[in-house]
Amino acid sequence: MKKWTPYSFITIVLLWSIAWLSIPMAQAASSVSNAQLERYISNEYHKIDFKQNVLSYEVFKNAYKGYLNLMQSGKLNEEKRLLTILDFSLSSTKKRMWVIDMQKHKVVINDYVAHGQGSGMEFATSFSDIENSHQSSLGFYVTGEIYTGEHGTSLRLYGVDKGFNTAAFQRAIVIHGADYVCESIIQQQNRLGRSWGCPAVSIELAPKLIQTIHEGTCLFIYASDKKYLANAYWLNKKPTHIPKLNPNDEFLLAKKHPQNFRFVYDESAADIAPEGAQIVAASYWKKEAKEAYCPPFPLIWKAFP
Repeated sequence: MKKWTPYSFITIVLLWSIAWLSIPMAQAASSVSNAQLERYISNEYHKIDFKQNVLSYEVFKNAYKGYLNLMQSGKLNEEKRLLTILDFSLSSTKKRMWVIDMQKHKVVINDYVAHGQGSGMEFATSFSDIENSHQSSLGFYVTGEIYTGEHGTSLRLYGVDKGFNTAAFQRAIVIHGADYVCESIIQQQNRLGRSWGCPAVSIELAPKLIQTIHEGTCLFIYASDKKYLANAYWLNKKPTHIPKLNPNDEFLLAKKHPQNFRFVYDESAADIAPEGAQIVAASYWKKEAKEAYCPPFPLIWKAFP
């Protein structure tokens, strides 16, 4: 029979203490509320200068949730905060690829991109991760290395959505240039040319795109596919944390996009009436209050349109 000593009891106490201390830490890791996450993503979206071709907020929201999760899981290159989004719910005649610099909040590339022959004609409607299906695969990818193949300079893609695109490397799903990705093809066929499953771009664009997004950046292929949206891991996982919002950003954003904002007070600002918060915000925009007057009211947040 094992002999108990004072050291045994000390060890047990220490183990129990560690266990109890870990509970609040685990709770803190998942303490991001849906409202906080929505507010943060909307904040990031409205900072972006899309110029004329605006990406859908719903598509961006899905892309950005996965981007946050992949970044926090250490799967992305933290020095290249680029998010590439391919919206395959749109016609192939549209410029449905956006490369967004999330540090500078601007679109660096917006252009045409082809889907797979097996996915559809003008619109991509079917998706698969099966070899020789010639279909596009939905989900999140991490960009890899540049190489020279049968299509010239190309970029490897590593699918990270299990059950949806993890066979991308074996299927040789890569970014490459193709002569069927151009406006003249659209004019002839009323649709873009199609690949064997690769997100192909124009021959002219390929070198610039590949050099911009290679080595560890996030690429997301979206479509309004119920199975994917309901089951994708990186899309449905809640981020462990979100960067703290700068309250002054709310005012700067509303200056830039006044039509997208109305104002309410944060739930923690119990001493400010909702109508009072709206009056403060309104007076700010009318220049009746100086910018220095805003910091006493940091808990005035935008409500979403």
